[in-house]
Amino acid sequence: MKAAVLHGREDVRVENIQPRPLAQGEVRVRIEAALTCGTDLKVFKRGYHARMIVPPSVFGHEFAGSICELGEGVARWELGQRVVVANSAPCGACAACLRAQQNLCDDLLFLNGAYAESVVVPSRLVEKNMLPLATATLWADAALTEPLACVVQGWEEVGARPGQNVLIIGSGPIGLMFAALARHERCRVALAGRGPRLQTAQKLGADRIIDVGASGDLVAAIGKQDEFDVVIEAVGKPEAWQAATRVVRKGGKVNFFGGCPAGSTVSLDTNLLHYSNLTIYSSFHHTPRTIRRALELIETGVVRASDFVDGEALLEDLPGLFQSMAAGNRAVKTMIRVRP
Repeated sequence: MKAAVLHGREDVRVENIQPRPLAQGEVRVRIEAALTCGTDLKVFKRGYHARMIVPPSVFGHEFAGSICELGEGVARWELGQRVVVANSAPCGACAACLRAQQNLCDDLLFLNGAYAESVVVPSRLVEKNMLPLATATLWADAALTEPLACVVQGWEEVGARPGQNVLIIGSGPIGLMFAALARHERCRVALAGRGPRLQTAQKLGADRIIDVGASGDLVAAIGKQDEFDVVIEAVGKPEAWQAATRVVRKGGKVNFFGGCPAGSTVSLDTNLLHYSNLTIYSSFHHTPRTIRRALELIETGVVRASDFVDGEALLEDLPGLFQSMAAGNRAVKTMIRVRP
């Protein structure tokens, strides 16, 4: 079958590989939609991810499809069943899992291989994080489940209430998903970013759009005219983390959601944090519960691919697409068609 294989730094190749046989409890899923992702772009640029993927390895992790083969011992699932699969599953037995913090599991099992004609789903994911789709659910909509689950995790942890002022820093896919969720929860939403993605934020119902512009001075662009109860940093840059603490109101909440590059450090004003009584979060990943909540939001129409997927490409074009993304392509998400 054809599959994208990560070989190293900025080295992804579409190759013909031999599908491996299924082990006990595994299933094979024929991929119907795969989506590009900012995490995949980071992995492409870096050439690996210490926890998620070590090259050479099949690549990609946002997908939906139909079951085309069942391994021995698989119950409850049927051939042809439409499913979405998360990119990881917790062990359920470590200290973090027993505290109901499965996103921090000591033995998270990750799944890659979305940019391919099919993918083998390990038994742990079959048991914990493979979900059936409603007949009417579009493939591309379902493929948004994993990133949306991460957003649900961050949103629930910060605990914003209806009517509160929420500022989202970042106009990428994650920032836009936060905007959609905040509007659904009846918050007043401001979004700070740059470029054509700001138009998507308007379409999603953001009450205020803040164009950071070429200077990138977040604090100057945002100003002090609004009192933000909650600020969500969805960029992943130390300077954005710092700015988030300077634009939230006294007694407000900040979520450092965007993951900064390895080795990054941040200087925070301790007087500001202490005397403003700020609450700081740094949400990570998802849990089986937030995966299910994300799919519920998708299947009830709160989040739709039509708001986030603004391009299509063939699997054969994936290496060039990632080169374009690394050079600054401003697409929100691109759907990869794994077969013509």
